[in-house]
Amino acid sequence: MRLRIAKKETAGGWRAVVIRVTSVLVALIFSGLIMAAMGFDPIAAYLAIAKGSFGSARGLINTVTVAIPLLIVALGLSISFSMRFWNIGGEGQMVMGAIFATYVSHQLPESTPAVVYWVGMALAAMLGGGFYALIPGLFRAYSGTNETLFTLMLNYVAIKVAVFLRLVLWKNPAAKGFPQIKAIPEAAHLPKLFGIHIGWIIALVVTVFVAVYLKYTKRGYETRVVGESERTAHYAGINVRRVLVGGVALSGAIVGLAGFAKLSGVSHVLSESIGGGNGFSAVIVAWLAQLNAPVMILIALLFAAMEQGAMGMELALKIPVSVSDVIKGLILFSALASEFFISYHVVIEKGPRALLRQYRRLGQKSQQAAEAAEGEDQA
Repeated sequence: MRLRIAKKETAGGWRAVVIRVTSVLVALIFSGLIMAAMGFDPIAAYLAIAKGSFGSARGLINTVTVAIPLLIVALGLSISFSMRFWNIGGEGQMVMGAIFATYVSHQLPESTPAVVYWVGMALAAMLGGGFYALIPGLFRAYSGTNETLFTLMLNYVAIKVAVFLRLVLWKNPAAKGFPQIKAIPEAAHLPKLFGIHIGWIIALVVTVFVAVYLKYTKRGYETRVVGESERTAHYAGINVRRVLVGGVALSGAIVGLAGFAKLSGVSHVLSESIGGGNGFSAVIVAWLAQLNAPVMILIALLFAAMEQGAMGMELALKIPVSVSDVIKGLILFSALASEFFISYHVVIEKGPRALLRQYRRLGQKSQQAAEAAEGEDQA
């Protein structure tokens, strides 16, 4: 007997939904077992996470605030992933977007209207993120360079650029020797609506844009074809290089916009840590959502809830915040496993002896049937 992995002819539907939901439940069960092994009550921990993230108005506001840049970055990465361009540089593109936005805010006069600040900084952030993503995009399109390593390494370059700006070039002389960049003007701060800065409106607009772009536009169709097969795209007359470079630049521009939202809505001061790990967490969000823009809203909120609720869990139960990272990691691994069971199945193949016995049995049955038929004819 031999086992063989075979691809299913059809994958999806309600069966796929059930498998994905089950994978998340399995991840939560395993996380609970780990917490129990550490001496903590897993049920109390999950209740503390839910209470810390959604149990109060302040917790809900903080959860949505954390989810805003995470969602925008995931939406941007989904365009690259649709072309099978594995953009792992979301962190660097977000930092670069914040750098460009900070530069614009410092160049405009203080009497500039707030709307001009917002628009100018947003456009600058998109330019910065798009430019930074364009570098590995051009190398991939024209020289076949591995974009995974390229974009990953560029993250650290962007972070070091921000460090240089903070320590040397943009060091605030009024900070009394403290290595800090001058804060953006107060007029450049995003206003709040329902207690949350209006970056959540930007995130919803970007969600609609990405969903429409990928599903209903010609360029979105070309993006998906390139992702399915570059050879097929060539045969269909699609300029693969143009689509690849343009898609990667758009992807980086959207990620850069997240840098503006984080800078203008939350931190108000540029630092090398402004990315906050969103560039890496967004990869998981986009993957779990299967590049479906509306679904990313839910997953980004759940991830933000775990991050926000983890602080409440630590305060209430003295459980380390790092436990939430364990939960997110197990969810990712479970999601990967679920995709395997959705697209593939295990086939049990019989060995040579078993097949020989089966052929002999079939031969005996055929002979018995022939003898029975002959007896009926004689009768």
